[in-house]
Amino acid sequence: MNEPSTPTITTVRNVSKVYQQGDRTVAALHDVNLSIQSGAFVAVMGASGSGKSTLLHLMSGLTQPTSGDISVEGQSLAALSDLQLTRFRRRRIGLVFQDFNLIPSLTARDNLLFPIHAAGIKQCDEAEIDALATRLGIQDRLNHRPDALSGGERQRVAIGRSLITNPAIVFADEPTGSLDSVTGQTICRLLRELCDQQQRTVVVVTHEPSVAVWADQIVVLKDGAVVEQFPTGEFRDAQSLAAHYQQVIGAELALS
Repeated sequence: MNEPSTPTITTVRNVSKVYQQGDRTVAALHDVNLSIQSGAFVAVMGASGSGKSTLLHLMSGLTQPTSGDISVEGQSLAALSDLQLTRFRRRRIGLVFQDFNLIPSLTARDNLLFPIHAAGIKQCDEAEIDALATRLGIQDRLNHRPDALSGGERQRVAIGRSLITNPAIVFADEPTGSLDSVTGQTICRLLRELCDQQQRTVVVVTHEPSVAVWADQIVVLKDGAVVEQFPTGEFRDAQSLAAHYQQVIGAELALS
């Protein structure tokens, strides 16, 4: 008997992105095709300027492609008006950033609940909030403002904020970039657990093999194009993954 196929959450079809900088045209992405399966943990790797953050911004609906189409749960983002896209993004897309993006004047709890209020949801399930805070390890920090939290605690609040509306997919842009290595690995472990235990779909943008090794699948970008995709199964430590990544980039350099 054939196993049922895993549904696709996000599809990127022939996507290109071009920016105008004065008289100069900069092509950030070239004809990118990519599919993200439900419940997958995917790491998008690439050097600075490779287009990985641009790809994340496009997939999360923060910006529009110059050409091509992106869909989330079968919904084409380009088919939505600005207001519809904002509402869709608030409910179905979670975002985590390198610098946390917490509101300084709000407590951790209010930062956690901000997407719910922004989406116009009047009542919250207190038991679900408590369960989420406990899972994230911040249940005793909810009444503190961001300046009273450590970097790791702030990122945990940011991850909680991305999950509070039960989104279809969570995008994290260099989520460990502002953290020390030990705290960064703790955040990676948390994302891995969310994927394994709650079947969350997670896409992480990173240039660090020590982060990417936690994922199921690696997508390598170079100069705005996908140059390889491969599973992490045979690279269970950051050093072997880094060596393969360098081989991929080196092969591309040799061919270019």
